[in-house]
Amino acid sequence: MTELSPVNKLSDTDVNGIRDIFKLLSHPMRLQIIYMLEQQTMNVGEIVERLGLEQSAVSHQLTLLRKGHLISTCQIGKIVCYSLNDKHILDIVNEALEHTQHIHDGADQTCHTPEDK
Repeated sequence: MTELSPVNKLSDTDVNGIRDIFKLLSHPMRLQIIYMLEQQTMNVGEIVERLGLEQSAVSHQLTLLRKGHLISTCQIGKIVCYSLNDKHILDIVNEALEHTQHIHDGADQTCHTPEDK
């Protein structure tokens, strides 16, 4: 039997955390909200107006994003404003966007080794 070279694995905690982030990012409305909040802090009314959706639907998605620690809130008078909580989330979204555009532009399908990166 051949001996396998050592390869690192993610811990179960890390796998579950990553899964939860991608789960939150898997909804189109949440992706739009994150992309908009990277550009500026907004209240629910501003998000509703830009997305053209019902306030209850947007509020539900904002709650999920807040509970997932992807966005944060601040209160200005009686108005609750939302902002991106962590630049890493936007990095993930932007990398996925670049990858999507790369695929649409006819990406190289060659198998690459980790040393190629």
